[in-house]
Amino acid sequence: MFDNYLVRKDSLENVYKDGKAVGFKFGVRIADYRGCFLSLHNGYYVECDGVEYPKEVQKFEINGNEPRDFEEIKKCVWEHWDYDDEGYVYIQKEGGLAPGEHVIKLQQSILAQYGYMPWDEEWLKNPPTPGKGAGSGKTANICAFNLELQEGGK
Repeated sequence: MFDNYLVRKDSLENVYKDGKAVGFKFGVRIADYRGCFLSLHNGYYVECDGVEYPKEVQKFEINGNEPRDFEEIKKCVWEHWDYDDEGYVYIQKEGGLAPGEHVIKLQQSILAQYGYMPWDEEWLKNPPTPGKGAGSGKTANICAFNLELQEGGK
C-alpha cells in the first residue's frame, strides 16, 4: 500500500563502534496506516547489493529506545509504532558499506493485529520468514530503493 514510502532516501549511513564500521542503517516508516503494537513487527527482508541479510543480523530502533533485535521486540506488547513515526533498521555487516550508491531491497513483515485468520496461532509459535510473502501485510512486494551512502554515524 505505502511500499514506495517505506525508506527515507537520505537515511543510509554506516554504523560505527569504537571507530570501526560494524554495519549500516536506514530510516523506515510503517506500511500500515494504523501503526501497530511493536510485538507484531516481525522483521524485514533486506537485500543490499545482491546480499541478503536475515533478521538474525537485524536490529530495529523506534520510540527513542536503543536498537533491539526481533526476539526482544516480540516481547514489546504494550509499545506502539505509530504511523508517522520513523524507525531505523540496523544491519550488522563488518566494515559497513562502501561510499556511493547502493540498491536496498526491502519487505516489511508485520503480523495482522485485528481479525482472526487460521494461521494466526501458528504464526505466534513460528513467525513467517520476512520476504516469503506470509506476514507481509500491506507490503505485498519486495521493493527496491537506490540509496546514496551518507556521511555520519561515527
